[in-house]
Amino acid sequence: MNNFKIGDKVTAIYKTGKYAGEITEFRPEHYLVRVLAVLKHPMQGDLHNPKDADVGIFHERRALAYREQANIPQKMVKPFAEDIPDYFESLRIAVDRFKEELKEDSTAWAKHSLQNIETLENDYFK
Repeated sequence: MNNFKIGDKVTAIYKTGKYAGEITEFRPEHYLVRVLAVLKHPMQGDLHNPKDADVGIFHERRALAYREQANIPQKMVKPFAEDIPDYFESLRIAVDRFKEELKEDSTAWAKHSLQNIETLENDYFK
């Protein structure tokens, strides 16, 4: 276990998304982390069948919101030494990066994911 303190800047991985934020509370096997920036947008689709478009429900996965708090397993939290970027700028960069990756992939999963991310993008940046 890291020797974190309340308010320490960290990265946290939550359901395929990666975030920068701060620790707000300690729990037995988790940290409560307040999201301040998006470092990697979550993948789309079924978490249990990654990169598979032929699933019962192809989930639209939103990035965690600014200042949203998430219960993150301790092993998924690491120190973050950089300045935390602006949330909306970081979200834009993460979305753009994800879209570029999807455009280079010709699979059905990538095509469906690109539709999802474009819908999310319209909602995020209206």
